[in-house]
Amino acid sequence: MQNNRDVVNGFVESVLNRGQFDATSEYFWEDVVEQAPFPGQAPGIEGLKDVVRGLRISFPDMHWTIDEQITEGEKVLSRFHWKGTHRGEFLGVPATNRPVSVWGMVIDRVEDGRIKETRIIMDTLGLMTQLGVLLPPPR
Repeated sequence: MQNNRDVVNGFVESVLNRGQFDATSEYFWEDVVEQAPFPGQAPGIEGLKDVVRGLRISFPDMHWTIDEQITEGEKVLSRFHWKGTHRGEFLGVPATNRPVSVWGMVIDRVEDGRIKETRIIMDTLGLMTQLGVLLPPPR
């Protein structure tokens, strides 16, 4: 039996880093609830798969690293960063071929060995600045 941390880490390695989208159902319930959905994200596991596919198309070399994890009961908080190269359209921004490094945190609630609820907070403002959509503040 996997512990809750193993469930989260398995998803990061198999689905996010290796692009094995069919494995998503090993880690998430069909009716998973995304508490902070991506713009336009459909509900449930299919919405999650669409977001991950879109990220992999936009950043095909995307690689996620877990920097720190805290577990308490059925919840796992993961502080992460991911890196990739912007090679496809992302949120309406055409490919820039720029490298990016994005930090964030996600809180997953694991129920009976799969994630039932998730909430991701990612530095989208920093990402858009790295893509050249927003200008950094003057120094």
